[in-house]
Amino acid sequence: MISSNFPPRQSFSRTPAGGRLKAKRGLRRDAIRRSVWKPLAAVLATVTAVSLLLHTHPFRGFDWRLATFSFTHVRLFWLFFAIAFIYATYWGRALRWAVFLKPLKPKPSMRNLLSATLVGFTAIVLLGRPGEFVRPYLIAVKEEVSLPSQLAAWLLERIADLLMVLLLFGFALLHIGSSGVTTGPNIAWILNTGGKLAALSAAAVVVLLVLFRHFGVSARLPILHLLRFLPPSLVARIDKLLLAFFRGVESTQSEGALLLILAYSVLEWLLIVASYACLAESFSALHLTIVDIFVFMGFISLGASIQVPGVGGGIQVMAVLVLTELYRVRLETATAFAFLIWVLTFVAVVPPGLVISLKEGWKWRKLRRVGSGDCL
Repeated sequence: MISSNFPPRQSFSRTPAGGRLKAKRGLRRDAIRRSVWKPLAAVLATVTAVSLLLHTHPFRGFDWRLATFSFTHVRLFWLFFAIAFIYATYWGRALRWAVFLKPLKPKPSMRNLLSATLVGFTAIVLLGRPGEFVRPYLIAVKEEVSLPSQLAAWLLERIADLLMVLLLFGFALLHIGSSGVTTGPNIAWILNTGGKLAALSAAAVVVLLVLFRHFGVSARLPILHLLRFLPPSLVARIDKLLLAFFRGVESTQSEGALLLILAYSVLEWLLIVASYACLAESFSALHLTIVDIFVFMGFISLGASIQVPGVGGGIQVMAVLVLTELYRVRLETATAFAFLIWVLTFVAVVPPGLVISLKEGWKWRKLRRVGSGDCL
């Protein structure tokens, strides 16, 4: 009687737990497959893209033995410090987010902010850019504040990071322009196009900061007036969301908070520079000064905004281009260095992020729905 209510193919599943176990095993197999092909895809995509930009046939003349030698002879002492500095940047991000939270919660939990930061960046690695929503969601849940306010904090964080990227790229432009270094056509195009993008981005940053600082909540009424054609219930809901959002950017109203946000942003990016400098020291074939590292960071921060589906950002391609064309590093060594940058920037956060998510009982199935916007 019972078996007649189910299709024959499901008769072996005695309890719903069996289905959950199969789903978990499927997710685990998917994660393993991604962990196997993503690093290889990153290397292959980098070599192919750079070879085409350099007008050479992909992989023709590429010395795989030299590339392997570059990987296997990395100085572990310096690599350890590179990883340590990268982990320190997540603590810096948590400190900065605490400043964003102060108007809503004067004493936020640094433990909650740090764990949400690590899990959030792990979600970006595993889910792609949609995983950006996970960190604001986790902080809103942990600190018991509204999600729109934390999305506003996320926007402020992006603005602060963009400001640091512009400063780094501006330094790179000034240094290359005054040093008389001969640049190839690809670097010259990046300088020309990147300079224009940097100017437009700087203008956008200034406009956003002015809007947040001097208008803020006062902009709510004009926005609601424009939406008066909508049903009153929907307008009331939008009004509630706008209030929560503008409360999330109240930290821009304080000069002290703005200075603190700037200070933490500078600290965070100095830690990234220190990490890259240690990584360069781990390669015996690389001889980059601290000024070279700043120039290098200025270029690849531009490449970070270019996303390659399933592989990651354009950091790897930009890194190889700068090292080969500007500093005359062998393509094989530059590729190995760019791959380790990808590991530091994206992959290093995954182990602690997964451990914290398991310890706190977060379901990745739910976090995936958050990333897709289903829970927002």
